[in-house]
Amino acid sequence: MKSIDYEDFLREKVNFDRSFGFEITESEMNPILFPHQKMIVQWAVKGGRRAIFAAFGLGKSFMQIETLRLITKHKGGRALIVAPLGMRHEFIGDGAKLGVDVTFIKTAAFGLPETGMFVTNYESVRDGKIDPNLFTATSLDEASVLRDYGSKTFQTFLQLFKDIAFRFVATATPSPNRFKELSHYAAYLGIMDSGQILTRFFQRDSSSAGNLTLHPHKEREFWLWLNTWACFIQKPSDLGYSDDGYELPELDVRFHRVEIKGGEVRMDGDGQAVLFANGALGLSGAATEKRNSLSARIEKLAELVDESPDDHFVLWHTLEDERRAIKKAVPEAVEVFGALDLDEREERVVKFSNGESRILATKPSLSGSGSNFQRHCHRAIYAGIDFKFNDFIQSVHRLHRFLQKEQVRIDVILAESEESVIEILLAKWEQHKKLTSSMSDILREFGLDAGAISQALTRSMGVERVEVAGEGWQFALNDCVLETRDHMETDSVDMILSSIPFGTQYEYSPSYNDFGHTDDNLHFWEQMDYLTPNLLRVLKPGRVAAIHVKDRILFGNVMGTGNPTVEPFHAETLAHFRKHGFDYLGMHTIVTDVVRENNQTYRLGYTKMRADASSMGMGMPEYVLLFRKPQTDRSKGWGDVRVTKDIYDPTKPVSWEDDEPEAETPPNNPVDGYSLARWQIDAHAFWRSSGDRHLTPEELSQLKPEDMSRLFTAQTANSVYDYESHVKTGELLAGRKRLPSTFMSLAPASWHPDVWHDVNRMLTLNGEQSRRNLVMHTCPLQFDIVDRLITEKSNPGDLIYDPFGGLGTVPLRALKLGRRGRAAELNPVSYYDGVKYLEAESAEQDMPTLFDLIDLAQDDAA
Repeated sequence: MKSIDYEDFLREKVNFDRSFGFEITESEMNPILFPHQKMIVQWAVKGGRRAIFAAFGLGKSFMQIETLRLITKHKGGRALIVAPLGMRHEFIGDGAKLGVDVTFIKTAAFGLPETGMFVTNYESVRDGKIDPNLFTATSLDEASVLRDYGSKTFQTFLQLFKDIAFRFVATATPSPNRFKELSHYAAYLGIMDSGQILTRFFQRDSSSAGNLTLHPHKEREFWLWLNTWACFIQKPSDLGYSDDGYELPELDVRFHRVEIKGGEVRMDGDGQAVLFANGALGLSGAATEKRNSLSARIEKLAELVDESPDDHFVLWHTLEDERRAIKKAVPEAVEVFGALDLDEREERVVKFSNGESRILATKPSLSGSGSNFQRHCHRAIYAGIDFKFNDFIQSVHRLHRFLQKEQVRIDVILAESEESVIEILLAKWEQHKKLTSSMSDILREFGLDAGAISQALTRSMGVERVEVAGEGWQFALNDCVLETRDHMETDSVDMILSSIPFGTQYEYSPSYNDFGHTDDNLHFWEQMDYLTPNLLRVLKPGRVAAIHVKDRILFGNVMGTGNPTVEPFHAETLAHFRKHGFDYLGMHTIVTDVVRENNQTYRLGYTKMRADASSMGMGMPEYVLLFRKPQTDRSKGWGDVRVTKDIYDPTKPVSWEDDEPEAETPPNNPVDGYSLARWQIDAHAFWRSSGDRHLTPEELSQLKPEDMSRLFTAQTANSVYDYESHVKTGELLAGRKRLPSTFMSLAPASWHPDVWHDVNRMLTLNGEQSRRNLVMHTCPLQFDIVDRLITEKSNPGDLIYDPFGGLGTVPLRALKLGRRGRAAELNPVSYYDGVKYLEAESAEQDMPTLFDLIDLAQDDAA
């Protein structure tokens, strides 16, 4: 029995408050802090692991220093700030203002004092010169270095800092539209791992790995969740304080479009001369335009500098050729570049920040984060522009920040053909402003109270039950635990057939009742512990529960294994159902398309195989696990109510549905009884296709890919399998450029009874949903699987139940096969579409499927 009731379990799901710190009083804080800074410090210390996303000039360094000071005061030990090059002097100076001695270190090889606050750069930590475990509390300043998913920096820092109890990140521009960046911060802080974040909030593109967008119904929840561990503050009034002294100066952005000079020839990416510039540029096209327009852009840059001889300038560039051209055109410019010694690079940045040099030429990737140039500079010129919005916005705010006293002027120089680049940049900028404003709205609504956010989310929990029924079917909009527990009689179901959620792999609805809305597999099975005993209760003794599952890919860059591994979800399912009293009968294996899977996960690539075959797994099959509720009389094998088949009598005439021998179409069951031949096919669990003869590679190469796939499978089903011949066929087709890269066209037929190779993955209600542009139910059961299982494991007239009903596939197919159907579904969109399908079937109307569309296309072609 569960220790808490189901409703309490659901309420615990909503609790987003992940606190690792302790309470402090305002009297303990340094009195020179402003009110908004004190509130954030108090919140950060209580949370223990928090992100301070404070706009430029709001005192982010002060808040980090004070937070670390208070933690080490209470817990002892050392504190470490990790900052970009050039920022150590800012922390040392701000520490002095707070009365805290901040010491710069490059290495900890010779030991450190037992207490104190230290600052270092990212390179020292990444390269192993500093061990973060020597410190009680740490803070990453300008933590956008963790932005690139899978990068050496992110992976290194995730592992190095994972055992530190108190850790913080801070940056002024976390880019709310960069979802992966925000996910990295949460994973680094130990709030939620990246896999859980992707599952909980994002919909996936099954055709391309990594293409993520927020579920529409999860947007507000995502922003609320962010505000439980991250403070997005744009100005003090976001927290209810005065904005006096925190007004940003005006920002003047000017775009200068230049033409290629006479005598210069515009070249494309292949080195060919072109007559007209194409405004729609990709990455390679933009790079080509930069090379073509280099001299004209640098000439314009020098002209702008010469116009204002008394102003200080930052000259931003992205290419080394641009840097060299800038130095030649503007000799006074002090250069900062990657090959420069780190100490020299930092010294040049600091001197410019202090006004000791007038012109600095550098890249946004080198000096665009952390540096404070606003004290002596209000002009920036971009020698070029690219698609990297985050680098651009960061570099703009090296000047445009609180405490800047002058109007900030930004000059952007671009080729006349780069208009599309500017359009994309401006669109991202507008989106950035919108999302940042949304974060401020949430902060003003809830403050820094994670409890208030949890209460707001709790109010959206649950669903009002709706039931629609017809002749032979019943469909409920409800949590399946509540539906099975409260609305179904004991021993009332003849068969259970369902594709259960695959752990935390997907969320199917916005409700917290959703089984996919769990922290990890352990949490998922805890919720299943409330459902499965009720499934056992409602199923008749001796009858079958068929459960469709699939294992889960665990990506190496998320799990820290460096290589994708497999979570054996089917094995966990097997153990779970056995734990709750089901007998296990065995499983069917359904093979999948390895090429399509690689397009979705990038883990089975041909290149990967050649580089290191030991790191590559195999295609992931699906499984149907067969369980049985123990029969009442355990001394016998028969169920209390058997699933029986009549013997086929070949002498008995065909039973036509309309008793008219001349009818054109036979009914679904043209003969009475169950034949030996039919049993053999059912026992093998797949149907074999036939072919007249072997097809040669030359013949296959002339077919459409989809026809080639079908016929090749038929060929292998009727011949002895020859691996080398299979490979050779594929190689010959590839040589003729006839081997598709988007799906497996040469899939062999199965010869084993437990492997079904011919399940049509396109024939699902999902196909019709997609055609109508409706919400798609992820991982639907295919008609072929449902039909086989219902026919084999139930009697006509039996009740088939699916607790995760989706679009109503199981009750629908049950009706078609002369059974009754019942289901529950939590997602209202899927539910009401499923009701329409069932009502149409009850009215004996033809429902369109993807095959109907294929037939139409073939008719059109004819």
